[in-house]
Amino acid sequence: MSGRTSRTAGAVLGVLALTGGLAACGGSSLEERGATGTSGERSGAAAKGAVVVGSAGFTESQVLAELYAQMLTDAGYRTTIRTVENRELYEPSLEKGEIDVVPEYAATLAEFLNAKVNGPKAPEEKPVASSDAAATVAALEKLAAPRGLKVLPAGEAVDQNAFAVTKEFAAKNRLTTLSDLGRAKLKVKIAAGDECAVRPFCAPGLKSVYGIDVAGIDPKGVGTPQSKQAVKDGVDQLVLTTTTDATLDAFGLVLLEDDKKLQNADNVLPVVNAEDAGSPEIAAALGRITQALTTDDLVELNRKVDAERAKPVDVAKAYLEAKGLIRK
Repeated sequence: MSGRTSRTAGAVLGVLALTGGLAACGGSSLEERGATGTSGERSGAAAKGAVVVGSAGFTESQVLAELYAQMLTDAGYRTTIRTVENRELYEPSLEKGEIDVVPEYAATLAEFLNAKVNGPKAPEEKPVASSDAAATVAALEKLAAPRGLKVLPAGEAVDQNAFAVTKEFAAKNRLTTLSDLGRAKLKVKIAAGDECAVRPFCAPGLKSVYGIDVAGIDPKGVGTPQSKQAVKDGVDQLVLTTTTDATLDAFGLVLLEDDKKLQNADNVLPVVNAEDAGSPEIAAALGRITQALTTDDLVELNRKVDAERAKPVDVAKAYLEAKGLIRK
């Protein structure tokens, strides 16, 4: 699975990797271990201090990091972006203050910290995330605060698991929601990861919440080109992807609305090191992005990078200028 689409499925596995890897890291800084890229420092007109923005190794995170960095630069901070491939490395670095702020996803980070604090089985046995964004953020705040992390408010933009069908299949069967698919009594094969068979957000949830007749799982991965092609070709009828998948149109696919809220609330939000970047000024600057950003915006930003091969730095700059969030 890609970095973006494996967030939820990999949260617990990531903590297992973390518990085995922290001792080996020995407190090494990002420069010594785990950093895969560092952008040049940028200074605001009246530099207020240095802020290191963390980015994970996938398009959406890179774009969000650029949005954060450019917004903070415009607000007068010196900013640097460091790309770290996974949460198992960047989250401890955020706690240590080696990174000051990262773009995050409410439900996924909440369960990551739940597993880290309460054991690897906690997300399955005693989950703290749900489809309720406010409750999920509140649970995240409770887990994050003792670790020196400050969770800033979440916005409308959400990147969570989603299911898509071909436009023709949707039109023929009058489908716009997952409830419609359940009522249609159609047998569907799902292109997804093999874990879909047991994950509550996938086949079991589609059966119990929506009454969808799942005929089987085609293990082609979550949101991969192969899985989407299988649905386009009619080999499968449903593909597990995400709400910000920018390639659905290219495959002739359309999302079905999760109208009964099966999926957890993975709303985008900034998380900062409370001591180093917990100021009201930083929160205000990042909050302006959070309030402006929508899920459709994320889809378009991802598309420009992935399909048009634009650079995240340029895509972010154009977006912020178009929204009037930074000076041209």
